[in-house]
Amino acid sequence: MAIGERIHFIRTLRGMTQKYLGMMVGFSEKTADVRMAQYETGARTPKADLTAELARVLDVSPRALDVPDIDSYDGLMHTLFALEDLYGLKAGEIDGELCLRLDKSKGTTYLQMFDMLRAWKEEAEKLERGEISKEEYDRWRYRYPEFDAGGIRAKVPSQELSDALIESLKNE
Repeated sequence: MAIGERIHFIRTLRGMTQKYLGMMVGFSEKTADVRMAQYETGARTPKADLTAELARVLDVSPRALDVPDIDSYDGLMHTLFALEDLYGLKAGEIDGELCLRLDKSKGTTYLQMFDMLRAWKEEAEKLERGEISKEEYDRWRYRYPEFDAGGIRAKVPSQELSDALIESLKNE
């Protein structure tokens, strides 16, 4: 999916109108829906700062909006070929089933990819077992990598809490 389609998909998922999203990122009420329609249809491509602001309003990682072109089977295949080149992703077969696997000879790349894919698998299994909701699973996916690769949600303390802890340690 191109970036415009991702914006449309996630905006719809969030139940937002084009006008509302446009106004939330700073467009005037008069032009907000037209501007968002231009981005969603691909007539315009948002710059990095707008992409970051759209991601903030949509509550996703900017990387969730900026994905490779997988709108066609050919585009998907070339994306998979690029993943093979960059990360050692390979097509394989296990017990007569086609699968994607990682190339162990890629060393640290293999280990990093293994950890990330394992975290994804664990979150998907939690969803299947009913331990988390579809919304929680989507939040994990769309906010990745805010959650660590081990599938444990990273908790970042607020600035106030951090300041209070530092102050209390100074006083000791």
